[in-house]
Amino acid sequence: MLYYLQPPYYYYLPLSPIPIKPFKRGEAIPLYDHGPKPITFDIEETTKSNNNFRLALWTGRHLQITLMSLLPGESIGLERHPNTDQVIVIEQGKALVQMGDTDLALNYRREAGEDDMIIIPAGKWHNVTNVGSISLKLYSLYAPPEHPHGTIQPRK
Repeated sequence: MLYYLQPPYYYYLPLSPIPIKPFKRGEAIPLYDHGPKPITFDIEETTKSNNNFRLALWTGRHLQITLMSLLPGESIGLERHPNTDQVIVIEQGKALVQMGDTDLALNYRREAGEDDMIIIPAGKWHNVTNVGSISLKLYSLYAPPEHPHGTIQPRK
């Protein structure tokens, strides 16, 4: 079948449809680095199923997704990524978020919990500490990737 859009563009529909694989909501995927292949999964259930301190779940050329599980009182550790923007989403637990322009001046302090997003600009010093009584489960997006493909760090 031929469709006329605008000269000189013509598009043909495929003769047979591409099979659609079912997406299983409510199920976690296996915990290893699936990148850079395409994937669809339940991020909340997968994040909650992780018990590693840090695990790279998907690593591409320009983006990385890592999962973290922090025990009560544990923190990610004060750090700074000079060339990497970072987004953290909390799926379970309660956190204290600290950020600043230097490691000695963390003047941004907020509490965050389930479904909260933390945006950390490149170059900002930051730390996230579990201030709750259960494990803090979160996922982090790095652009560009921060950790080597396949990173698994069972505990800090």
